[in-house]
Amino acid sequence: MSSLLPLAFTAPWVLTGLLLLPGIWWLLRLTPPRPQEISFPPLRLLFDINKHEEMPQRSPWWLTLLRLLLAALIILAVSGPVWHPANSLPESDETLYLVIDNGWTSAAGWDGQRELATDLLQQAERIGQPVVFAATAEGTAQPLAPSSAGEALERLRALEPRPWSPDRTELLEGLAKTASSNPPGTVIWLSDNTTPQGLLDAADTSSFAQSLVELGAATPLRVYTGLEVPLGLKGINNNAEALSVTVVRHPDRAITNARIRASDLKGLVLGEAEVSFSPGATEAIATFNLPSELRNDIARLDILGERAAGAVQLVDDSWRRRVVGLVSGQSSSARAQPLLSPLYYLRRALGPFADLREPREADLDDAIPNLIDQGISVLVLADVGRLPPDSVEKIGEWVRNGGTLLRFSGPRTAGGTDDLIPVRLRSGGRSLGGALSWKQPQKLAPFLPDSPFAGIPIPDEVTVTRQVLAEPSTDLPDRTWAMLEDGTPLVTARALGLGSVVLFHVTAGTEWSNLPLSGVFLDMLRRVLNVSNAFAAATASNETIEDPTNLTTERNVLPPLRLLDGRGSFASPPADISPVQAVRFDLIQASRISPPGLYGTDDGFRALNLLRPEATLSPLELEALGSQVERLSYPTQESTDLRASIFTIAFLLACLDALAIILLAGGLSRLKQRSSAAQRLVPVFLIGMLALSTLWQAQPAFAQASSTELRDMEASLETHLAYVVTGKPEIDTTSDSGLYGLSRYLSDRTALEPGAPIGVDITRDELAFYSLLYWPIDPTAQKPDARTMSRIDTFMRNGGTILFDTKDQITAGTNLGTSPATLKLREILDGLDIPPLQPVPPDHVLTKAFYILDSFPGRYASSPLWVESLEETGTGRPVRAGDGVTPLLISGNDFAAAWAMDQEGRYLYPTVPDDPMQREYAFRSGVNMVMYSLTGNYKADQVHIPALLERLGQ
Repeated sequence: MSSLLPLAFTAPWVLTGLLLLPGIWWLLRLTPPRPQEISFPPLRLLFDINKHEEMPQRSPWWLTLLRLLLAALIILAVSGPVWHPANSLPESDETLYLVIDNGWTSAAGWDGQRELATDLLQQAERIGQPVVFAATAEGTAQPLAPSSAGEALERLRALEPRPWSPDRTELLEGLAKTASSNPPGTVIWLSDNTTPQGLLDAADTSSFAQSLVELGAATPLRVYTGLEVPLGLKGINNNAEALSVTVVRHPDRAITNARIRASDLKGLVLGEAEVSFSPGATEAIATFNLPSELRNDIARLDILGERAAGAVQLVDDSWRRRVVGLVSGQSSSARAQPLLSPLYYLRRALGPFADLREPREADLDDAIPNLIDQGISVLVLADVGRLPPDSVEKIGEWVRNGGTLLRFSGPRTAGGTDDLIPVRLRSGGRSLGGALSWKQPQKLAPFLPDSPFAGIPIPDEVTVTRQVLAEPSTDLPDRTWAMLEDGTPLVTARALGLGSVVLFHVTAGTEWSNLPLSGVFLDMLRRVLNVSNAFAAATASNETIEDPTNLTTERNVLPPLRLLDGRGSFASPPADISPVQAVRFDLIQASRISPPGLYGTDDGFRALNLLRPEATLSPLELEALGSQVERLSYPTQESTDLRASIFTIAFLLACLDALAIILLAGGLSRLKQRSSAAQRLVPVFLIGMLALSTLWQAQPAFAQASSTELRDMEASLETHLAYVVTGKPEIDTTSDSGLYGLSRYLSDRTALEPGAPIGVDITRDELAFYSLLYWPIDPTAQKPDARTMSRIDTFMRNGGTILFDTKDQITAGTNLGTSPATLKLREILDGLDIPPLQPVPPDHVLTKAFYILDSFPGRYASSPLWVESLEETGTGRPVRAGDGVTPLLISGNDFAAAWAMDQEGRYLYPTVPDDPMQREYAFRSGVNMVMYSLTGNYKADQVHIPALLERLGQ
């Protein structure tokens, strides 16, 4: 590729075609445009004149210039012009070695990095150069043999930033083996501009670059730098005042401010914090001053505007401030001296990362339940020997549900204890270093690798002078978390349900050891709090555990739940990611084997973050290699292939040339002649379109809604009372007039203003728009078919209520009478899923839905109103609760006749007997039924009881 300034050509030899432009100009001048043709009949007389040679007229200068420009553009397009080209590859038959960093630090500039790699591979494809393509975050499983540039491009398209730091050193052996048989012609490293430190398998950049130089390339190693490195988050700290996190930046990045967002498990934002970097500083601390309860809901911290795995810190239960209950077995006189109390050291050790709760009651039967009711996650018992039986049961249930019981030994424990201990204890204590003792005070043995305390440094000055010994057993080694140099247990633990029981075999004070005076005591307590959730997660993630008391078995593992991708988003875990041991989780660093994310189950999980507290972002160090390395910068602008644009311009010029030829040949006059004929056809076309539109409008307007759809729309926009159309004018008129009267009463007495009543054809109309459907029973009507009955059943199941009115004064009884209307009602209801019925009881919600009623009269008053039977509660509540509303109401009191009135408000039917108060109560009954169908059993809520009692005079 040849380049001039920001413009380059993939085939520069084609530009020699520009030398042909003078010849093209000479040919164009000798070839005039086609002469203009004019119709002139007398010219026919000149056809017989002998022709003689004539010199053609020359082409216009502007047409010649246009055609020369067209030829020049075609030559330029064929030469392959590229704007802002990438550095070209030397043309060689030897193999190109292209190494690209694709760790999380490449996420911010990945598009530019991949664009440059694509450009380089396309150059190699054009010259037929073989390629060895390697990504530093993919490990040794990727192919490192030479392949075609096309295959490398396919791999590049599928490549994405990984959520771990690139491991460069593990590629060196494979690259060196390939180079021994296929020497490289050029080695190019597209770096992420970082030297990872404090991360797993951190590589010495100089040695990696030196190894690439030693591959034996003929040209210096090309290293591209200057990629924008994203900000990172590390070091969460949740103390008593606030939650803080450290923001780290690359020294070459000039950003001075960042905004950190805290969100919960559902993605809801709980808070944001602004952070500013001091001049020259690479770290800054963001602080969230939120209440402890709100901070405990934080599940994710990320940097706004940064899409990278390192810009995310996941928060699990180990980082949340636990609520810890402290209980001491000492007497009140001992507790009066705080410095001598074992709780003094526990307060000092747990206070920075836990919210402490201490009981006010001296009685353990009262103190411990009160602490558990306060939502504690860890209960600490300091020298509490035997717990009361009720407390043992209460604590045992709490532990099995996920709590952690942490006990410390003491004189009372040495005298005997209850069953809430991890191992059996010997009676009495073991004294070391006394006048009658054969052994000196013991030091702590190093913590085993599978212990939750693994990795905690042990000071030499920590010694134990007395302890409570455990009875030897086969499972004692598996339950031991820490031990003394002589092999006796110092800390034991076992799982109990979803929780765990942990025992320190020494006191929480300084009576038996100086452990509480050391920093290792604080670290051990924090590990106990941290791993409690891990054991719950491990227990939940294993379907069967042969030994539930073994907390260190390999079966207590945390499977990957949700992992981060290279851009910091959650993704499903791949099948090749193995679970991790719960007890070793704090020792694991994020890598290709264990990517960052959540491990465990939805019931309990641990968060593995990419950046550890000691991680830094350092620039590449290549100065030691001198001239062996050629440092290049990533292109600041994307390369643009100009061929398509130039060909487009050439096509437009060709169209312009054709138009000019038409104009010079008199084509415009012929077009005018043809346009005049076309203009004569325009009126005919317009008349035809007008006729078609008229015919279209004359057809039925299918786009308009049918009458049924219009009624459904009306019913959905306004509340309406509905009745079933029976087909008999006298019954339907009474139903319409009755619901009209009830609607007017509702508008006058309540906030409900229903629209005009609607008659419903139950065989085809939609019933879902109505909450209450009035159905007058016609003894002579046919029973609805099965499809209609199915629609009725669906209406009642979905919360609708049907008021069946037989209008025959059904007398009270279990058989609902034997009148023709009642028999027809039985026939209609036969086959439906009808619940047991009963007359409205005095404590039913229907009696208090709006008015307080004890009966439901209509035109007649002797028939009871039947509703769905509810179970007796026996609680003495004034309103009985039920699940929703009754699907049907049955009466024979002819409600519609009692409500019926004309447009002037005159009643159409007298009541039997003719009593104005009976009609008033009939309207009130209708109001209660409408309100009940609309609002359900809300009156059964306790909030209404005082008002109901006041109105009832109780």
